[in-house]
Amino acid sequence: MAVKSTDVYAAGAVCWRLIDGRMHVLLIHRTVHGDVTIPKGKVDPGETLPRTAVREVGEETGLAVALGVPLGVSHYDMPDGRTKIVHYWAAEITPEAIAKSTFVPNGEVAAIEWVTIKRARNYLSYPADVEILETFSALVDAGVTRTFALIALRHGKAAPRTGAGLDARRPLTARGVKQAASLVDTITAWRPLRIISSTATRCVTTVAPLAAFTGIPIKQSELISQDALETGEADVRTIVGKRVRARKTAVLCSHGPVLPEILREIALATGSQLTGALSDAADLDTGGFSIVHLSSENPAAGILAVETYSATA
Repeated sequence: MAVKSTDVYAAGAVCWRLIDGRMHVLLIHRTVHGDVTIPKGKVDPGETLPRTAVREVGEETGLAVALGVPLGVSHYDMPDGRTKIVHYWAAEITPEAIAKSTFVPNGEVAAIEWVTIKRARNYLSYPADVEILETFSALVDAGVTRTFALIALRHGKAAPRTGAGLDARRPLTARGVKQAASLVDTITAWRPLRIISSTATRCVTTVAPLAAFTGIPIKQSELISQDALETGEADVRTIVGKRVRARKTAVLCSHGPVLPEILREIALATGSQLTGALSDAADLDTGGFSIVHLSSENPAAGILAVETYSATA
């Protein structure tokens, strides 16, 4: 479908949890519309879609979420003739999030309800929502609902090389500093728990705002630096293998020439095919990143999905 300037973009999430061992999803009963739907809402100016999904779920349900695997995009016509394009992700709701819920009935949402997938199919008011639910149901059937992500990040725009032996100390340009600051809102939608960076100044500086915002220390490693790759001393496999085994969402900040090796090693570590899409995911501009989604409980599932984002600054 061609994108028109009048299109309305929105984002949301299929929120899920196990209740007495059975899969349940969260539906909202909207006050004004009198319908039942999946939590979602329109993008605010300057906001990225993942951040919209997290914010809207929080506003409509009172639940703080971290995004999981993408579930697809729905398109439908609005009463005014414009097309609404809604991006969805899965989002596991932890017991801690339930305990801290701030939801009270309001002018937008009259009630929230946890129901089984079977019941949700009958409750949902719109076919587009049911299609997204079916995508999530397929993940449940495959046993790959709980996921984590490895986020391959290319450093921000750096100053040009000025002499031999100084490459690792090249700083970010003013644009690169803006890119580093701008990526925080989007990456934190997946709530990373680890930050690993090449030792190069341009990489460490790129993840510094993310580390400051999250409180996660930066673990620097020469093993994913460009200098080490060029001298044959890089060891991307060790770094990636450790992150796959840990099964915790992590950011790996590195360089253009190293990123294909990072994506390749993720594929090899998970028994996944080396596809053209994976190669495209490694071809990032400065400040861009790709998110590789993996199953937390079923290693044989391989790579579940890959998302790629460009720098917004």
